[in-house]
Amino acid sequence: MSNFITEITPNRPVYVDNDPQNELTTLNLGPTHPATHGVFQNVLQMDGERIVSGVSTIGYIHRAFEKIAEHRPFYQITTLTDRMNYCSSPINNMGWHMTVEKLLGIETPKRVDYLRVIVMELSRITDHLICNGILGVDTGAFSGFLYLMEEREHVYEIFEEICGARLTTNIGRIGGFERDFNDIAFAKLNKFLEKFPPVLKEFEQLFNRNRIFIERTSGVAAVDPETALNYSWSGPILRATGVDYDVRVNEPYSSYQDFDFEIPVGTAGDVYDRFIVRNEEMWQSLRIIEQALEKLKKEPKGVFHADVPEFYLPPKEQVYNNMEALIYHFKIVMGEIDTPKTEVYHAVEGGNGELGFYLINDGGRTPYRLHFRRPSFINYQMYAPMSSGMLLSDAIINMSSLNIIAGELDA
Repeated sequence: MSNFITEITPNRPVYVDNDPQNELTTLNLGPTHPATHGVFQNVLQMDGERIVSGVSTIGYIHRAFEKIAEHRPFYQITTLTDRMNYCSSPINNMGWHMTVEKLLGIETPKRVDYLRVIVMELSRITDHLICNGILGVDTGAFSGFLYLMEEREHVYEIFEEICGARLTTNIGRIGGFERDFNDIAFAKLNKFLEKFPPVLKEFEQLFNRNRIFIERTSGVAAVDPETALNYSWSGPILRATGVDYDVRVNEPYSSYQDFDFEIPVGTAGDVYDRFIVRNEEMWQSLRIIEQALEKLKKEPKGVFHADVPEFYLPPKEQVYNNMEALIYHFKIVMGEIDTPKTEVYHAVEGGNGELGFYLINDGGRTPYRLHFRRPSFINYQMYAPMSSGMLLSDAIINMSSLNIIAGELDA
């Protein structure tokens, strides 16, 4: 093992090999290594088990979503957003719908907002379940992952009742939902709210004070707030550094200002803090869902979309039997309704951070230009620099704690 000179920077030590006779090993971490949890690569220079430097390679599943979107009507872009962060697809879907609604000046009813909040918070829970469960697997604890995957299945059953899909949901429409929630969906939701908290508590008991888990994660990949902000981090990994930035609070959407919840923050910004922040966010999501259910009781039943016939496709039975509905259906599908010539940006709090949509419109039925602000792409840029000096085993759990989703990384 060679000698290293340690240069202290604000967030991490940088290790410089000063032995000219030392021969480093090149190691490919990915693109098919199971520990990368996605199709992306890091070419590492190794000295023994310690990483000296690394270069990240992305683009293995780049699908040109932004360019494809320029040739699709607004309502057909939803399926593209499904395939970014597929661990929490409904958040992507509704973020896009709200962007178009912002462009068109559509105001959704409160009941629609609350229904969206329920679905988005369920999605946040499934996203964090996967991340923290996998982090347990990567530190040698498999049982917790199995417990959580069963609960994710219950959430997917709720999604099935709402939209008929599970993973890539294509849920909702511009202006609201394609159908109202049925009684079975609400029954399954109430059952989940009853059964999930004990499971989450048991999961926390397995890990939160587990000595092996703490020693594997505490102090690993610690990032200070200034560095995290300089790299434009957002989401749980930013909040783990102590910065309480949350789009739901700083730029409220879908009536999030009507809800009472806390923003969990950490102190050290390390792998352990990211784990704890995500756990606490699941508790807060449950709290938000319970409030949303109470608020729904005060709203008129049967309202599940805004009254915008110019942009909301009418039900098929009306199209077949009502001339006005047929005309609106034809005009929407053929793109004969003018849209504003402007540009808008809308962001939502995704599972990994600020998920933004920058839309430039020229008045047609398709975007002139559309850009997705993908949190995984932003957050991942720091992985190679922060891995310098780490042991390979620590770099693996650091990647797990960043929760990089390949579909969101490349788009």
